[in-house]
Amino acid sequence: MSTRAPAIAAHDLVKTYPGDVRALDGMGITVEPGTVFGLLGPNGAGKSTTVKILTTLARPDSGTAVVAGHDALRHPDRVRRAIGVVAQKSGADPVATGAENLLLQGRLYGLRGAGLTGRVEELLARFDLVDAAKRQVKTYSGGMQRRLDVALGLVHRPEVLFLDEPTTGLDPEARTAMWEEITRLAGDDGLTILLTTHYLEEADRLAERVAIVDRGRVVAEGTPDGLKGELRGDAVHVELREPAGPVDAHLLETALTEFAGVREAVLDGRRLSARADDGGAAVPQVLAVLEREGAAVASVTVARPSLDDVYLRYAGRRFADADAGTSSGAAAGAPNVPATAGGAR
Repeated sequence: MSTRAPAIAAHDLVKTYPGDVRALDGMGITVEPGTVFGLLGPNGAGKSTTVKILTTLARPDSGTAVVAGHDALRHPDRVRRAIGVVAQKSGADPVATGAENLLLQGRLYGLRGAGLTGRVEELLARFDLVDAAKRQVKTYSGGMQRRLDVALGLVHRPEVLFLDEPTTGLDPEARTAMWEEITRLAGDDGLTILLTTHYLEEADRLAERVAIVDRGRVVAEGTPDGLKGELRGDAVHVELREPAGPVDAHLLETALTEFAGVREAVLDGRRLSARADDGGAAVPQVLAVLEREGAAVASVTVARPSLDDVYLRYAGRRFADADAGTSSGAAAGAPNVPATAGGAR
């Protein structure tokens, strides 16, 4: 454990929006310097509201937030100098060129002359934008625009970089390229990165520690491997067809857990999930119970634990179901607060 002060320390954050919608309900995280920390949760879970508070774009109703050693509520200007922000929507000027956007961002942070020019050239090369430097940003592909957004957030060499859903809307190739760049930023540059995402694979691959967020609070936190390791055995997932008659979820779950080695059975709609010491051996038992209860089976899978299983255990619902039930920002009642790509100003 590092003896250095945390790069981010937020405690008991509460934020309520009009209509008595509580976006944050005691949210708290601690991020060690030089690490990638993932806030993982469905749309509306409170991830973006947390980022807005930590980047000084919003104030909580209560709680504390310290970023890069500065109190975000008492000294927002100091925080803004120490951070870079890549918001969900690009903050680049679409009619300006990539180079012009980077030059402007640098000037806003007080950079001038050869130092600024050199930094812009360095970032254009690093993000493979040299050939597009003199083109208007509105002509960029989605992947190119996202790389420019990250470059804008790095112009002034921040201590902490916030990436809010950085790969949403990217094609698989562009997403993979962005993952590689995030890995380099943390590994080679030693940058502290707070990453919000609703992609399970993204959090699993990039984050050294993950906080799983649901309904405005952290329900589980740890390393991805550690969280998955808490779930002993295999995950058994059964997709049901439309049953011939109503299935009593409680009776079905109880019947399944009567078998030795089968536990944590949860029926969520037409999807049944259970933990088993030996998934392969448990499948015939599970199918027999389902047949007895009149539930027709469409498919069965056995797999090692995933972050989706972790989410189900702590939130009581599947990640995809929670994500499908809300639209970004709407479930949290959060207004669309604008943010620049490069920094919270």
